Order: sequence, then C-alpha cells, then structure tokens
Amino acid sequence: MTRSKEFDENDVLLKAMHLFWEKGYEKTSLQDLVEHMGIHRRSMYATFGDKHSLYVKTLELYEKQKRATIQEAIARGYTAKQVIRFLFDYLIEVDDDRPVGCLFVNSVTELAMRDPEVRDITTEGFNYTEKVFVDLIQKAQHLGEIPIDKNAEILAASLQTTLIGLRVLVRTSTDKKKLHQIADASIAILDA
Repeated sequence: MTRSKEFDENDVLLKAMHLFWEKGYEKTSLQDLVEHMGIHRRSMYATFGDKHSLYVKTLELYEKQKRATIQEAIARGYTAKQVIRFLFDYLIEVDDDRPVGCLFVNSVTELAMRDPEVRDITTEGFNYTEKVFVDLIQKAQHLGEIPIDKNAEILAASLQTTLIGLRVLVRTSTDKKKLHQIADASIAILDA
C-alpha cells in the first residue's frame, strides 16, 4: 500500500530554494535540507532525487517565479520604461520572505564553471531577461519613447549587466539609495 505524501511538494521545494539561495549549494548539507524542508531524508530522495537534482529543481522554480514576475509587470500595462524600472526596483526593494540577491548569480559564481546543467539553466535565464529588455526597448522605440537610432540589443545588454551587478551589490552593505542611483544611471541610457 502506497503512503500519501504528508507535505506540499511546492512548499518544501520553495523552502529548499530559499536555503540554497541563502547558503549556496556547497554549504547546504543534506541535514540542513531535511531540517529546513521539514521532511525525512527518504521523502526528499523519493520526491526530488539527490541533492543536485533538488538544486536543479530549485533553479527551475526560481526561473519560473522570475518569469511570472516579469509577465505580471508587463500585463499591468506599464510602459516599457516602467517595466524596466519595476524590475530594478523589485530587485533592490526586497520586502517579502525571499533572500536578497539572486540565486542565479550565486549559482553561476559557485558552480557554472564545473556544472554544465547549472550553467545551461542560468544562461537561459539570463538570456530570457535580456530578451525581455530587447523586446521592451524595441516596443518603446516604435512608440517614440526611446530614440529609434539606439541599438536595442546593446541597450538591453547594458541594462542586464547593471542588473546582474546590482544582484551582487544588494547582498552587501550598499545602501538602497546608492543602488537606486546606479539603476537610475543605467536606465538613463535609454534617453541619452
């Protein structure tokens, strides 16, 4: 007779994601995971596989959440510049239970050089965000909000680079005012 799960899979996956996000892959032990997730080791393996498989699933969840946040901002009917501003502010103004910084940036610096699966997932995630920036900039150019003579791909790459840098800085003692000033300077290139 098969036992039913006594936990919500999405809830425990979110808990694992937050733990990996805070501590990193290498510093998160299996014991840390089972304690933080509130499940037995046997249940973790049966549901998610080994530690690496669980980590990959948390990266996939992170990307899914990030895309949903981006699509939510776009669906609100914001202008392209407002969506871009929203994405910078969302990163800087952490006001919920998510850890500061970026799970993808942490993963790239810790694992991407030696883990092709992590490298592929994070690269795809970064490419998605940059493509969103390109699409938003091109839309704004067609509406006359951003000069048409600007190269949308270069602008998007510049915004993405700043966004990644802010994902690192937000984990330090850098104050939010300074982070917003950095974001402002980066976004200003759209009008220059």
